[in-house]
Amino acid sequence: MQRWALITGATAGIGWATAEALAAQHFSLIITGRRLDRLDELEATLHKKFPQIKVIKASFDVSDRFEVSEFMKAHQADLQNVEVLVNNAGLAKGTDKMQDGSLDDWETMIDTNIKGLLFITRGVVEHMVKKNSGHIVNLGSVAGRWTYPGGGVYCATKFAVRALSEGLRMDLLGTKVRVTNIEPGMVHSEFSFVRFDDQKKADKVYEGMIPLEPKDVAETIAWCVARPAHVNIQVLVIYPTDQAHVGMVNRRS
Repeated sequence: MQRWALITGATAGIGWATAEALAAQHFSLIITGRRLDRLDELEATLHKKFPQIKVIKASFDVSDRFEVSEFMKAHQADLQNVEVLVNNAGLAKGTDKMQDGSLDDWETMIDTNIKGLLFITRGVVEHMVKKNSGHIVNLGSVAGRWTYPGGGVYCATKFAVRALSEGLRMDLLGTKVRVTNIEPGMVHSEFSFVRFDDQKKADKVYEGMIPLEPKDVAETIAWCVARPAHVNIQVLVIYPTDQAHVGMVNRRS
């Protein structure tokens, strides 16, 4: 029987790596993201590496309620087969203090990181409850556990992911649907470029240290998913060895 996983934000970084990690576990995939060209590239990569799986791609913005609704309608039959949902789509914008912050940046983070996660989860979890099986993996962050200067709003969105993960797990008690919150530290991906919109600033974030790679987080997600049905890894915090805590990084000169 074909097993299906849905991954949001699959066009780069952790989402892309998770698609490959779950394909290696013989999951067929529904991959989503805003950049259709990157989805096309990922689809080709998956078919080449894992010819036995099926791939469905859909380009839309998780923060747009109408676009999510249209996706759900178009793929209603496919969504009923989803065993694993990875809510990976998310981003940070800017590091300004709140008194100087951009309202547009705040809205983008809140709409994507919180509302987008909720829109997708609502459309998938009802099917999981009906068949009494499934696993929802949310991509939180260490920023959802510890706050840092200039990151208050981003941290708030990841604190929300933490609360939503805990609340959903409580609401699903009595079913066989599992909920996992993955909280990575520094990961070398497009994250910092998106935040700063400046490649030099993004590169400086990882200067002199060895960050996590998307594959490290993806392999962890795949491990959580592969646990026996009676085992639910509720929360998993992942730091690179060079990072002891938020803002505490070992940098080599």
